[in-house]
Amino acid sequence: MWQAGGRPRVLVADGDEQTLTQLALRLGRAGYEVLVARDGEEAVARATAEHPDVCVIDAMTPKLTGWDVTRRLRADPRTCDVPVLLMTAQAARRPSDGRDRDPDGYLPKPCSTHELRSHVRAALVRRR
Repeated sequence: MWQAGGRPRVLVADGDEQTLTQLALRLGRAGYEVLVARDGEEAVARATAEHPDVCVIDAMTPKLTGWDVTRRLRADPRTCDVPVLLMTAQAARRPSDGRDRDPDGYLPKPCSTHELRSHVRAALVRRR
């Protein structure tokens, strides 16, 4: 968890470089420290090593899907409490099975800056 006066850390993972850049810029402008990953394997590695406060993961990241990333983060005691928001098209949502490996929320893809910021802020508040 971020320290008082520090900036919350958000890990963003997307296989599309343009989308990744836009998300990182928008979150950076909102005052977050942004960590980036270009695929699911890198997302798991960075989350484990760098302990972000929230993760925003594209559901269809290369190498590991966003659901696979979520499942791995939930299974690891070092990252099990990190909120995960999946970016996905509405039709791509998987039904919840009620287990702890479900994401904490979904963002439509593409999403507005307002939606992105409000979902990240809500995830941080719930984590506190």
